[in-house]
Amino acid sequence: MSDSRTPIDDGPIESDSQVIAATQRWLEKAVIGLNLCPFAAGVHLRKQIRYAVSSQQRSSGLLADLSHELRYLHATDPALCETSLLIHPQVLTNFRDYNDFLDEADDALRELGLEGELQVASFHPQYQFADSAPDDIENYTNRSPYPMLHLLREASVARAVETFAGIDDIGDNNQTRLRGLGKIGWERLF
Repeated sequence: MSDSRTPIDDGPIESDSQVIAATQRWLEKAVIGLNLCPFAAGVHLRKQIRYAVSSQQRSSGLLADLSHELRYLHATDPALCETSLLIHPQVLTNFRDYNDFLDEADDALRELGLEGELQVASFHPQYQFADSAPDDIENYTNRSPYPMLHLLREASVARAVETFAGIDDIGDNNQTRLRGLGKIGWERLF
């Protein structure tokens, strides 16, 4: 992991700490602030989220970092680290390339024998759901400041599904909330 990198927009060089700070702002203002994920606030407040920044510039290098992060999360006590965000500002900045890489991420889970124990969720600055237009506000539920892979424990997801009334409505509620907020409201958050 390097000390500096060139961000997606070729603006000023950002350190890992700046990338993490931008990601934490997004988490606090959008994910938690808009309640896009009702489970994020608890792990955030308990400081159980690991922020790992990859300096890789090729998907093969990112795959190695992902494998490392999957092994780390699996081996770590959930009370210390419940979930991990692998942020990769220099690789897979194109959403189509990123989306294609998700199959490789799932293959890495299987190869490590972690399928059924961990899973990978996807966030990207250009995130676009199937059958949506690129500028649809609903896409912003999965739009993060940098491309990232969110590593989750299956046991945590199962517990959330069992205990949270209305789990099936989260996606629809998020889309309704973002339509009400609009792009101008989204931009005001930041």
